[in-house]
Amino acid sequence: MKGRNQSTAIEFILLGFSGLSNLPVLLFVFVLVMYMIILLGNALIVLITFADPALHTPMYFFLRNLSFLEICYTSVTIPEMLDNLLTREKTISFSSCAAQMYFLISLGGTECCLLALMAYDRYVAICRPLVYTAIMNKGVCMQLVGIAWLSSSLVTLTHVTWVFNLPFCPSNEIDHFFCDAPPVLELVCGNTYMIEIEALTSTVLFVVIPFALILWSYICILATILKMPSAEGRRKTFSTCSSHLTVVVLLFSTAGLTYFQPKSSSSPTASKFLSLCYTILTPLLNPVVYSLRNNEVKGALRRTFGRILSSWGQP
Repeated sequence: MKGRNQSTAIEFILLGFSGLSNLPVLLFVFVLVMYMIILLGNALIVLITFADPALHTPMYFFLRNLSFLEICYTSVTIPEMLDNLLTREKTISFSSCAAQMYFLISLGGTECCLLALMAYDRYVAICRPLVYTAIMNKGVCMQLVGIAWLSSSLVTLTHVTWVFNLPFCPSNEIDHFFCDAPPVLELVCGNTYMIEIEALTSTVLFVVIPFALILWSYICILATILKMPSAEGRRKTFSTCSSHLTVVVLLFSTAGLTYFQPKSSSSPTASKFLSLCYTILTPLLNPVVYSLRNNEVKGALRRTFGRILSSWGQP
């Protein structure tokens, strides 16, 4: 870095998949199609949970926020990646890189918190049904979601501001297709011990603790379900959790493979493909899981489209 007052003039080069000369066009088409499906699917979840009164419950309020977040998350990374795949100019400005990293980390932390809130909602509904409406009222749900968005945003702002005020080495090539924290930190000249400790603390706050809360919630839920006398009752109760549990497994498994594997165990290209799967897989499958595995959402879709078709048929 030439100096802090010149940092906004610095550009980074996103290497992306530049080493695979025959891949860009096919990958561009694939990612573009996936991106359009992600936008349409998650937008449909947002709209249907607004439009259908039967889905005006805490669980679907959290789901609406999750689907909106998925739209934002993919829109931070995928358009830049699509541009990178087809153009020779693979640069990103210093400020754009900082903004991209901020939104990636902030939205990722918020997503983990939202999944934890959804697990807690299922815990209260199944394990403490008599006080469910008192605990999970509209005001409490809005406050919990607001805390999730705000806390992740503030912690991430501190982290990203710290990272981009560190001295960078003359090399400005980021071996990735977006400004993720690990490859950007590799360009820092000097001791990164303290920033890594801060990043570890943030990971504990926004990944480990939410995962532990989800795990605790499902242990309690499973214990309650096993005490139910009838198999049909156990099946119906568990079915209310299956969609959320599927999304949790998808998110944390892909995130674990992407960020918590030893560097020596995979090549840079394999790491990029894992990051691509993490970026696309959960946002893509989230609306699929909640529309195909959830009878309430399927019913809401039928009612909504039925109203639309009937209104078109009226003279």
